[in-house]
Amino acid sequence: MAGKPQKAPAFEAVLAELERVVAEMEAGQLPLEESLAAYRRGAELLQQCRARLEDAQQQVRILEQGALKDFAGNLSAAGNTLKRDDA
Repeated sequence: MAGKPQKAPAFEAVLAELERVVAEMEAGQLPLEESLAAYRRGAELLQQCRARLEDAQQQVRILEQGALKDFAGNLSAAGNTLKRDDA
């Protein structure tokens, strides 16, 4: 099924792979060619993580501009109503 798009791996899975690649490189046991390939893969994984984090930040900004501010305002209004009823 070549026409079906592949689902991107979860952020946590990408981060775990990046951590594994970094650990392998920090161990200093890889030959030069494998080190270069690991560096290249790490750069790709880092780019994926950054893109996902930026996407998440954008989603939070959108929520803060709409639903979350309205929700907080509704809670304040509800609290004021309760205070007036108790008085």
